[in-house]
Amino acid sequence: MILSFAVEVVQRAVPKWLAPYAAGDLYGWLTHSSRPLRNLEAPFGGLPLIVSFGPRVRVSGLRGAGGGSFGSFLAGLHESWVYTESVGESAGVQLNLNPLGAYALLGRPMHELANRTVALEDLLGPEGRRLGERLGAAPSWDVRFALFGAALRARFALEIRASAEVAWAWRRLEASAGRVQIGELADTIGCSRKHLVAQFRAQIGLPPKLLARILRFQRARTLLARPGARPLEVALAAGYADQPHLIREFRALTGETPVTFVQSGGPGAA
Repeated sequence: MILSFAVEVVQRAVPKWLAPYAAGDLYGWLTHSSRPLRNLEAPFGGLPLIVSFGPRVRVSGLRGAGGGSFGSFLAGLHESWVYTESVGESAGVQLNLNPLGAYALLGRPMHELANRTVALEDLLGPEGRRLGERLGAAPSWDVRFALFGAALRARFALEIRASAEVAWAWRRLEASAGRVQIGELADTIGCSRKHLVAQFRAQIGLPPKLLARILRFQRARTLLARPGARPLEVALAAGYADQPHLIREFRALTGETPVTFVQSGGPGAA
């Protein structure tokens, strides 16, 4: 048997108006494989928005359990890994939204999406399905990205925004890579921890302490990917007590050790 694999990936910087809502660049892809492809998707501080114009993708749920089959979808913040599986052709556009952007796009309680993958048509109505059809019929990647951006801009124009307090606390957590005390955030805002947790669940999706854990892991995986990185130094730089603490967190969030995760290419959504 001859196995074949081909991939085309196109990357674009997000337009200036979209940057406050995004957690990275825009990506488009076309792949073809004669064998099933299975990727481990690690948790990170963003929500992948996938508009597909190819076959459906199988998403296994939290820690690889459960899940379902999806065309276009949005994945909420996750506290552990999932798997994506596809075979044959796959094509689509992806934008990772930050939590503030996801809330502005959807305007709904974000804890409803936490640890879940939801079909885009269930979130945006028929337009969520038609968008994939329009992108697939487009003659070029530039046209696809323009159509995708226009669809998002129409949604963001509804002016749904997280509260100023939640937005500030999220940005503080992100900037510190999860290395700020939750009590400090609450004290600065002038609210109780209980109130801050409730607001994060509603407008971000996960409580701040859990989100801080994910951001520390995200920082650690970035540092580990650098040439010559030493696990103990990475552990301390990312806010872990020691190297065993780092290893425990990687096992909990990816099912793998740090070394195995990085050697496999550090697969994931981020």
